[in-house]
Amino acid sequence: MNDDLEFPPPPLDEQERMVEAMLFASAQPVSLRDLAERMPQGADAAEAVARLRSRYEGRGVELTRVGDAFAFRTAPDLSFLMQTETIETRRLSRAATETLAIIAYHQPVTRAEIEEIRGVATSRGTLDQLIEQGWVRVGRRRMTPGRPVTFVVTEEFLDHFGLETARDLPGLSELRAAGLLDSRPPGDLAVPLVRDNDDDDISAESRPGDLFGEEEDI
Repeated sequence: MNDDLEFPPPPLDEQERMVEAMLFASAQPVSLRDLAERMPQGADAAEAVARLRSRYEGRGVELTRVGDAFAFRTAPDLSFLMQTETIETRRLSRAATETLAIIAYHQPVTRAEIEEIRGVATSRGTLDQLIEQGWVRVGRRRMTPGRPVTFVVTEEFLDHFGLETARDLPGLSELRAAGLLDSRPPGDLAVPLVRDNDDDDISAESRPGDLFGEEEDI
Protein backbone atom coordinates (compact mmCIF):
# COMPACT_ATOMS: atom_id res chain seq x y z
CA MET A 1 0.00 0.00 0.00
CA ASN A 2 1.41 3.38 -0.99
CA ASP A 3 0.96 6.10 1.64
CA ASP A 4 2.41 8.74 -0.72
CA LEU A 5 -0.54 8.81 -3.09
CA GLU A 6 -1.45 12.33 -4.16
CA PHE A 7 -5.06 13.22 -4.73
CA PRO A 8 -5.92 15.55 -7.62
CA PRO A 9 -7.08 19.05 -6.68
CA PRO A 10 -10.83 19.72 -6.61
CA PRO A 11 -12.48 20.86 -9.87
CA LEU A 12 -12.27 24.60 -10.52
CA ASP A 13 -16.00 25.00 -9.86
CA GLU A 14 -15.49 23.51 -6.40
CA GLN A 15 -12.43 25.69 -5.76
CA GLU A 16 -14.51 28.71 -6.70
CA ARG A 17 -17.18 27.67 -4.18
CA MET A 18 -14.52 27.33 -1.48
CA VAL A 19 -13.21 30.83 -2.10
CA GLU A 20 -16.74 32.22 -2.18
CA ALA A 21 -17.53 30.63 1.18
CA MET A 22 -14.36 31.92 2.84
CA LEU A 23 -14.82 35.48 1.58
CA PHE A 24 -18.47 35.62 2.62
CA ALA A 25 -17.59 34.37 6.10
CA SER A 26 -14.80 36.90 6.65
CA ALA A 27 -15.48 40.38 8.03
CA GLN A 28 -12.12 41.56 6.64
CA PRO A 29 -10.51 41.28 3.19
CA VAL A 30 -8.65 37.97 2.75
CA SER A 31 -5.32 37.67 0.95
CA LEU A 32 -4.56 35.09 -1.74
CA ARG A 33 -1.99 33.53 0.58
CA ASP A 34 -4.58 32.99 3.33
CA LEU A 35 -7.05 31.55 0.84
CA ALA A 36 -4.44 29.18 -0.61
CA GLU A 37 -3.38 27.97 2.85
CA ARG A 38 -6.95 26.90 3.65
CA MET A 39 -7.60 25.17 0.34
CA PRO A 40 -6.65 21.57 -0.58
CA GLN A 41 -3.20 20.88 -1.96
CA GLY A 42 -2.91 21.70 -5.64
CA ALA A 43 -5.80 24.16 -5.64
CA ASP A 44 -5.29 27.44 -7.50
CA ALA A 45 -6.62 30.26 -5.31
CA ALA A 46 -5.73 32.97 -7.83
CA GLU A 47 -7.64 31.25 -10.63
CA ALA A 48 -10.62 30.66 -8.36
CA VAL A 49 -10.67 34.34 -7.38
CA ALA A 50 -10.45 35.43 -11.02
CA ARG A 51 -13.38 33.19 -11.95
CA LEU A 52 -15.39 34.44 -8.99
CA ARG A 53 -14.71 38.12 -9.86
CA SER A 54 -15.93 37.47 -13.37
CA ARG A 55 -19.04 35.71 -12.09
CA TYR A 56 -19.99 38.62 -9.79
CA GLU A 57 -19.15 41.39 -12.28
CA GLY A 58 -22.10 43.72 -12.75
CA ARG A 59 -24.12 42.21 -9.89
CA GLY A 60 -25.37 43.93 -6.74
CA VAL A 61 -22.43 42.48 -4.82
CA GLU A 62 -18.97 42.52 -6.40
CA LEU A 63 -15.68 40.88 -5.50
CA THR A 64 -13.32 43.79 -4.92
CA ARG A 65 -9.55 43.86 -4.63
CA VAL A 66 -8.28 45.71 -1.55
CA GLY A 67 -4.52 46.01 -1.70
CA ASP A 68 -3.29 42.41 -1.78
CA ALA A 69 -6.58 41.00 -0.49
CA PHE A 70 -10.15 40.49 -1.69
CA ALA A 71 -13.59 41.12 -0.22
CA PHE A 72 -17.24 41.21 -1.26
CA ARG A 73 -18.61 44.74 -1.39
CA THR A 74 -21.87 46.37 -2.50
CA ALA A 75 -21.69 47.63 -6.09
CA PRO A 76 -20.73 51.35 -5.96
CA ASP A 77 -23.71 52.47 -8.05
CA LEU A 78 -26.09 50.91 -5.51
CA SER A 79 -24.61 52.58 -2.45
CA PHE A 80 -27.57 54.99 -2.28
CA LEU A 81 -29.75 52.06 -1.22
CA MET A 82 -27.74 51.74 2.00
CA GLN A 83 -28.31 55.33 3.12
CA THR A 84 -31.30 54.34 5.24
CA GLU A 85 -28.85 52.71 7.66
CA THR A 86 -27.36 54.53 10.64
CA ILE A 87 -25.44 57.62 9.57
CA GLU A 88 -22.51 58.73 11.68
CA THR A 89 -20.39 61.79 11.02
CA ARG A 90 -16.74 61.54 11.95
CA ARG A 91 -14.77 64.72 11.80
CA LEU A 92 -11.06 64.97 11.18
CA SER A 93 -9.10 68.07 12.03
CA ARG A 94 -7.56 69.93 9.13
CA ALA A 95 -4.15 68.85 10.39
CA ALA A 96 -5.21 65.19 10.36
CA THR A 97 -6.75 65.51 6.90
CA GLU A 98 -3.63 67.09 5.42
CA THR A 99 -1.37 64.58 7.15
CA LEU A 100 -3.44 61.68 5.82
CA ALA A 101 -3.29 63.04 2.28
CA ILE A 102 0.48 63.53 2.46
CA ILE A 103 1.01 59.99 3.72
CA ALA A 104 -1.24 58.58 0.98
CA TYR A 105 0.59 60.41 -1.81
CA HIS A 106 4.17 60.24 -0.50
CA GLN A 107 4.29 56.95 1.42
CA PRO A 108 6.47 55.76 2.99
CA VAL A 109 7.03 59.16 4.60
CA THR A 110 8.61 60.21 7.90
CA ARG A 111 7.17 62.69 10.37
CA ALA A 112 9.90 65.19 9.48
CA GLU A 113 8.99 64.91 5.79
CA ILE A 114 5.31 65.46 6.62
CA GLU A 115 6.22 68.60 8.53
CA GLU A 116 8.42 69.82 5.69
CA ILE A 117 5.57 69.45 3.19
CA ARG A 118 2.94 71.02 5.44
CA GLY A 119 5.22 73.81 6.62
CA VAL A 120 4.11 73.39 10.24
CA ALA A 121 4.84 70.98 13.08
CA THR A 122 2.76 67.79 13.23
CA SER A 123 1.70 66.73 16.69
CA ARG A 124 1.95 63.13 17.82
CA GLY A 125 -1.78 63.29 18.55
CA THR A 126 -2.55 63.86 14.87
CA LEU A 127 -0.71 60.70 13.85
CA ASP A 128 -2.21 58.78 16.76
CA GLN A 129 -5.70 59.77 15.59
CA LEU A 130 -5.05 58.41 12.11
CA ILE A 131 -3.53 55.21 13.49
CA GLU A 132 -6.48 54.68 15.86
CA GLN A 133 -8.84 55.27 12.92
CA GLY A 134 -7.07 52.37 11.20
CA TRP A 135 -6.14 54.40 8.13
CA VAL A 136 -2.40 54.77 8.85
CA ARG A 137 0.20 52.39 10.22
CA VAL A 138 3.90 52.53 11.02
CA GLY A 139 6.09 51.34 8.14
CA ARG A 140 9.75 50.39 7.96
CA ARG A 141 12.45 52.53 9.50
CA ARG A 142 14.57 54.61 7.16
CA MET A 143 18.21 53.57 6.84
CA THR A 144 19.31 57.12 7.68
CA PRO A 145 20.79 58.65 10.86
CA GLY A 146 18.40 58.08 13.74
CA ARG A 147 16.52 55.44 11.71
CA PRO A 148 13.20 57.37 11.78
CA VAL A 149 9.98 55.41 11.36
CA THR A 150 7.87 55.91 8.27
CA PHE A 151 4.11 56.01 7.88
CA VAL A 152 1.93 54.36 5.20
CA VAL A 153 -1.80 54.03 4.59
CA THR A 154 -3.51 50.73 5.41
CA GLU A 155 -5.72 48.37 3.44
CA GLU A 156 -8.57 49.61 5.64
CA PHE A 157 -7.97 53.11 4.21
CA LEU A 158 -8.08 51.72 0.66
CA ASP A 159 -11.21 49.70 1.43
CA HIS A 160 -12.97 52.68 3.02
CA PHE A 161 -12.40 54.92 0.01
CA GLY A 162 -13.06 52.21 -2.58
CA LEU A 163 -9.48 52.03 -3.86
CA GLU A 164 -7.63 48.93 -5.03
CA THR A 165 -4.21 50.52 -4.53
CA ALA A 166 -2.80 53.94 -3.62
CA ARG A 167 -2.23 54.46 -7.35
CA ASP A 168 -6.02 54.91 -7.69
CA LEU A 169 -5.96 58.10 -5.61
CA PRO A 170 -7.41 61.20 -7.33
CA GLY A 171 -5.05 63.29 -9.42
CA LEU A 172 -3.97 66.90 -9.05
CA SER A 173 -6.90 68.32 -11.02
CA GLU A 174 -9.39 66.50 -8.79
CA LEU A 175 -7.65 67.75 -5.66
CA ARG A 176 -7.81 71.32 -6.96
CA ALA A 177 -11.49 70.91 -7.76
CA ALA A 178 -12.06 69.75 -4.18
CA GLY A 179 -10.22 72.80 -2.86
CA LEU A 180 -7.41 70.76 -1.32
CA LEU A 181 -4.58 71.93 -3.56
CA ASP A 182 -3.60 75.54 -4.13
CA SER A 183 -2.94 76.66 -7.71
CA ARG A 184 0.83 76.56 -8.13
CA PRO A 185 3.40 76.72 -10.90
CA PRO A 186 4.25 73.28 -12.40
CA GLY A 187 7.49 73.11 -10.44
CA ASP A 188 5.64 73.01 -7.11
CA LEU A 189 3.09 70.31 -7.97
CA ALA A 190 4.88 67.65 -5.92
CA VAL A 191 3.62 69.32 -2.72
CA PRO A 192 -0.02 68.23 -2.36
CA LEU A 193 -1.21 70.37 0.54
CA VAL A 194 -0.11 73.53 2.32
CA ARG A 195 -2.25 75.09 5.05
CA ASP A 196 -1.41 77.30 8.00
CA ASN A 197 -4.29 76.78 10.41
CA ASP A 198 -4.58 73.50 12.31
CA ASP A 199 -7.66 74.46 14.29
CA ASP A 200 -10.29 74.32 11.56
CA ASP A 201 -12.27 71.10 11.23
CA ILE A 202 -12.68 69.25 7.98
CA SER A 203 -14.42 65.94 7.37
CA ALA A 204 -13.67 62.79 5.44
CA GLU A 205 -16.08 61.35 2.89
CA SER A 206 -15.82 57.85 1.48
CA ARG A 207 -15.55 58.67 -2.22
CA PRO A 208 -12.18 58.36 -4.00
CA GLY A 209 -12.95 61.12 -6.50
CA ASP A 210 -13.63 63.59 -3.65
CA LEU A 211 -11.31 62.20 -1.02
CA PHE A 212 -12.05 64.71 1.67
CA GLY A 213 -15.51 66.25 1.53
CA GLU A 214 -17.88 67.62 4.14
CA GLU A 215 -19.27 64.55 5.84
CA GLU A 216 -18.91 60.81 5.90
CA ASP A 217 -21.73 58.28 5.70
CA ILE A 218 -21.02 55.05 7.54
